Amino acid sequence: MSGSGPQGTAPRVARTASRARAVAAGAAVLTVAAGLGVRAFADGDVAKYAGDALYTVLICFLVAVAAPRARPVVTAGAALLFSWSVELLQLTGLPAELSRHSTVARLVLGSTFNAPDLFWYAVGAGFAWAVLAPVTSAASPARAPRTSASR
Repeated sequence: MSGSGPQGTAPRVARTASRARAVAAGAAVLTVAAGLGVRAFADGDVAKYAGDALYTVLICFLVAVAAPRARPVVTAGAALLFSWSVELLQLTGLPAELSRHSTVARLVLGSTFNAPDLFWYAVGAGFAWAVLAPVTSAASPARAPRTSASR
């Protein structure tokens, strides 16, 4: 009876976590390609705000690669919190200063605060959650239902 009971659960969860990690890694690669495509074929607000959303999507997928058993809502929330933190850090001027000296800093931290970016980061987190939810929910360990005795 492999697959039932505690001994069968661990290998199934490990396989599902591996699958979730592979899907997240592939999605991260596709996200970078989408970002490059947007930059190549769009301009103005479309490119800017698509880039903002894709930034958070990429962060979400990278979090999912690192923690494939995390619940999708936690993964998306962490990516959103990171994106918002970076955007709010731009109010200090530190990212602008670092961006003058480093291309990597410019790509990761940006330089100028823009309030609408906060909304587009949320759009990206929601999209990434929608992609990850069906794949990673089975990777999370099963939780026993609560009984009145366990409250």
